[in-house]
Amino acid sequence: MLSGKKILVGVTGSIAAFKTATIIRLLVKEGAEVRVLMTPLSKEFITPLTLATLSRNPVYADFFDPTSGSWNSHVDLGIWADAFVIAPASANTMAKMASGIADNLLLTTYLSARCPVFIAPAMDLDMLNHPATKKNMALLKTYGNFILEPASGELASGLIGKGRMEEPEPIIQALKNHFATTEKKKS
Repeated sequence: MLSGKKILVGVTGSIAAFKTATIIRLLVKEGAEVRVLMTPLSKEFITPLTLATLSRNPVYADFFDPTSGSWNSHVDLGIWADAFVIAPASANTMAKMASGIADNLLLTTYLSARCPVFIAPAMDLDMLNHPATKKNMALLKTYGNFILEPASGELASGLIGKGRMEEPEPIIQALKNHFATTEKKKS
């Protein structure tokens, strides 16, 4: 179901970024073409080299390629993708998405994307339960985004509760279900 699909994967600053490597590996294994966007802070949690190696494509983190000076077009990326998966999605990035703030390549691409967007939040339980975060997630849903609810369990802080990013396999399954439903509607 994912063979030949063009999947854009966005990575934000969260300890859960290590799970993104598995998401990318599974997408490539399914036959998807994967391109990766990283926020500046996400590079503190996982390296662009890791994600470039797994995706078999360069990673986009800046508006301009620092080696050649060429522009990384958020418009082209937003048009290219069949789906955009933001995993992990931090509270900060979701707040910016909800407000239309475009201060990095991932956010400008989000605002330019013509495809379905799947958001996998990851944060501590108190951040997730904060009224501002709840409001932003609800608002993002009204924009037509798909929120992949975080799971409960032990969090990086040592607390136990809801806030763990969904595991890679259910994220892949959500994409498969979406494309299966889309294909069924076309028939």
